[in-house]
Amino acid sequence: MNLIETLRTEARAAPESGIVELANHGRDRKGLIPLWVGEGDMPTPSFITDAATAALAGGETFYTRQKGITELRQALSRYYQRHFGRQFREEEFIVTGSGMHAIQLALAALAGKGEEVVYLSPAWPNFAAAAEVAGARAVPVVLDHSDNGWSCDVDKISAAVTERTRAIFVNTPSNPTGWTADRQTLQAILDLARSKGLWIIADEIYSLFHYGHGRAPSFLDIAQDDDRILFVNSFSKNWAMTGWRVGWMKVHPSLQQVFENLIQYSTSGVAQFMQRGAVAALDQGDGFIAEQVERARKARDLLCATLADTGRARFSAPPGAFYLFFSVDRISDSRAAAFDIVDHANVGLAPGTAFGPGGEACFRLCFHRRLDQVEEAAHRLAKWIRTT
Repeated sequence: MNLIETLRTEARAAPESGIVELANHGRDRKGLIPLWVGEGDMPTPSFITDAATAALAGGETFYTRQKGITELRQALSRYYQRHFGRQFREEEFIVTGSGMHAIQLALAALAGKGEEVVYLSPAWPNFAAAAEVAGARAVPVVLDHSDNGWSCDVDKISAAVTERTRAIFVNTPSNPTGWTADRQTLQAILDLARSKGLWIIADEIYSLFHYGHGRAPSFLDIAQDDDRILFVNSFSKNWAMTGWRVGWMKVHPSLQQVFENLIQYSTSGVAQFMQRGAVAALDQGDGFIAEQVERARKARDLLCATLADTGRARFSAPPGAFYLFFSVDRISDSRAAAFDIVDHANVGLAPGTAFGPGGEACFRLCFHRRLDQVEEAAHRLAKWIRTT
């Protein structure tokens, strides 16, 4: 018996991550600079780990509320008041077992067999894969790219909408491109969603990793309380907590019980001691975030200058997130080239083929690391580009 053939078609069709494929190829190489995954190189700061450790030592190891402890949802309310100038009640927040879990819950609530979700590509591959595993069809709309950077043609989104479309997934600032929607573009997407009766799944995880003045524009700047928007987010990026697997959703308060039920039947909640660490992150972490954004800005500028000097690297300096999405003249197969870069430059990049339509010839480089490491990686890449 072929056991695989007895599984659901959607499960069998789940693609292997093109990012993980490269990481598995090169992760044990001595001296390799790993810039393939979306995380920084700093461990979680002590003000967060100390709070979690104290809670663990204090016996907070029992079942807890599926939607999250009151203190964490209140801390999220304070966070949004500080950074977005909006006051939300604790009933509008749901604590999830990672940002990926938040996306899965949103999909579980919105799209199923025979339905469609539209997303902007190139994109972090997990959303489209999760939609397909759930039985829905993920429909890409390719961002435009020019010398002025990446941009979104909302008319393209409108053209992709069918009678089966249930939601539009919008990640801004974007992984991998760094594209950051301005307020006008967000308004156009929201107007489209309103006119078609569609939901928006808003992934604004990189809102504070923005290299303009203050945070990036948000749907929260223009949305009404009853708009069909589910906000998904994570503690991973802002507070160096990628391994903690804690995230959240902001939903209309009338939906709280639905999502609490979905959590009950998926993870049954996030460990309480981890949530204590998340409270500390929100209440004490603004300075830490600011330091990380400034460090990333310096790394971005150094990297862009070094690659630009090769005369063959093509890119736009990203206005948000912490990735450089670039192509190299005469390189069309980024997957094969990424393996070659591991083998001959000892730098780990993610191939653009992992990010769907529009990214096939590109590479994603995470520059959220020590400046000296980014500098060395940039020089190695520049040498590879010049000799390839």
